[in-house]
Amino acid sequence: MKATEIRELDQAALESKLKDSRAELFNLRFRLATGQLDDTNKISVVKKDIARLQTEIRSRQIAAAKSVEG
Repeated sequence: MKATEIRELDQAALESKLKDSRAELFNLRFRLATGQLDDTNKISVVKKDIARLQTEIRSRQIAAAKSVEG
């Protein structure tokens, strides 16, 4: 998922995507441990997606806090 796609999502969709991505990462790690994962690069892709989602959520929190202060 690209950063531009993430910025277009609303807060509920962001949190939903984050939850889904964390579940996917868990499943990928489980498949890796059991030897069923063919594409190990998928783990790093999902981890980067999680980081992008968390970054956007946090930046929105900071922007909301600044708007309340000022």
